[in-house]
Amino acid sequence: MFVRALTIDERRQLEHGRRSRHAFTVRRCQILLASARGERVSHIAHMLGCATQTVRNVIRDFHCRGLASLTAESRRPKTVRPVIDASKSEALRALLHTSPPLHGKPTSLWTWALVAEVLCEQGLTPQRLSREAIRTAIARLGVKWQRAKDWITSPDPQYLRKKSSWNE
Repeated sequence: MFVRALTIDERRQLEHGRRSRHAFTVRRCQILLASARGERVSHIAHMLGCATQTVRNVIRDFHCRGLASLTAESRRPKTVRPVIDASKSEALRALLHTSPPLHGKPTSLWTWALVAEVLCEQGLTPQRLSREAIRTAIARLGVKWQRAKDWITSPDPQYLRKKSSWNE
């Protein structure tokens, strides 16, 4: 696999790009110029200390985008969609209003990991979520984690009286 024949302007810009202050641009220019000299992909990869697939990707990108391939694109996701959407948010709220022992858990207070585990077990999420994903979902409910953690109420009829005496 080799780069297509370069125009005079492209070659000049690639030569100039080798002196860029951005390592991304320098590496890509080195790869493209070496390929234009007729060097094989494996030799370029060995010479620059990168994978052969990296060299192939650079050449393909150059064929698709031309000189625009010398600048790095954003690494951010193109679309972002919350895992816990509006319909699942209410299920999350309902879950936090219950006690963990009702879900077979040995503790009486919710933790981030416990919420993630129960959400996954109930099929509300495809995999266990990170702490940040759960925090964001709770924030969309309009509450903070500390508040959500304290939503639990005890079945003990004296619970409110005992709780009020603890706060005094």
